[in-house]
Amino acid sequence: MAMRQTPLTCSGHTRPVVDLAFSGITPYGYFLISACKDGKPMLRQGDTGDWIGTFLGHKGAVWGATLNKDATKAATAAADFTAKVWDGVSGDEIITLAHKHIVKSVDFTQDSNYLLTGGQDKLLRIYDLSKPEADPQIVSGHTSGIKKALWSSDDRQILSADDKTVRLWDRNTYTEIKAINVAMSVSSMEYIPEGEIIVITYGKTIAFHSAETLEQIKSFEAPATINSASLHPEKECLVAGGEDFKLYKYDYNTGEELESYKGHFGPIHCVRFSPDGELYSSGSEDGTLRLWQTTVGKTYGLWKCVIPEEEAVELAKSKANLPGTAEEDLEDLGSENSDSIYSTTPEVKA
Repeated sequence: MAMRQTPLTCSGHTRPVVDLAFSGITPYGYFLISACKDGKPMLRQGDTGDWIGTFLGHKGAVWGATLNKDATKAATAAADFTAKVWDGVSGDEIITLAHKHIVKSVDFTQDSNYLLTGGQDKLLRIYDLSKPEADPQIVSGHTSGIKKALWSSDDRQILSADDKTVRLWDRNTYTEIKAINVAMSVSSMEYIPEGEIIVITYGKTIAFHSAETLEQIKSFEAPATINSASLHPEKECLVAGGEDFKLYKYDYNTGEELESYKGHFGPIHCVRFSPDGELYSSGSEDGTLRLWQTTVGKTYGLWKCVIPEEEAVELAKSKANLPGTAEEDLEDLGSENSDSIYSTTPEVKA
């Protein structure tokens, strides 16, 4: 019998969740940050969804959020015309970077020394975080508001997307290398350093392009408008979510739909695989994040595998309290990841 996907639900936000990002794998596991229109980005343990802290300080919706590789720093982009850099351990605000319009995207270089921002003023800005008082390097050329801006090719290049255009820039000369136009408004962009691939979504299309040349590798069509897609680290599969409240999982090589799940109560705005590929997280209009297993039924994090019947009998004899299904197990573990934990999020810094 096929196992049922049982996602972990992370509550606490009071408005739609519009962006999320994972850190790399650290000695303390990996971490997840979420951006929300409630203006209060949250940090969580990545494999369980357990709330760690809330970054307090923005005065408007937060549109973008990211963590550096070791989760020691966080950055957020907001409607209050600022980007902020935070201490990922203490939760303290380190720097506020003033902009002239709404900021939509933030991304650290691999060494965490520079921050790239993009937003409604159509400009890319590169901040040297060791000199926060210095003016940023500004890169112009976009003709509409920037939705996503990412470092690529070992931070030697920059990828940016506005309404219907994706551009590739040279970091040293700040000149445009190439631009491509797409048929509909770009809803998301993800950069995969292993293999130099970018994942772009627009309309019902999930497209894969070379991050070095912007040449298209392949594309898939989904049944509904897609707002976000993510490629598995091993490039075995991809997940996508959008306007029909569903998450879709596809075979990357064949394009075959492997699974689809409806767990959210509103459109899905963002989806990302964890750095180890064992789960993926989705953020929705319904104000929640959900964590989903890549391999349903595998023992990982708060999920416990189904044990064979004969083993269950032996364990029952020894009165071991082991659950029979992943779903029952999650109910047992509800105290560790449940709405009650997050229903009244403490107004404290991380």
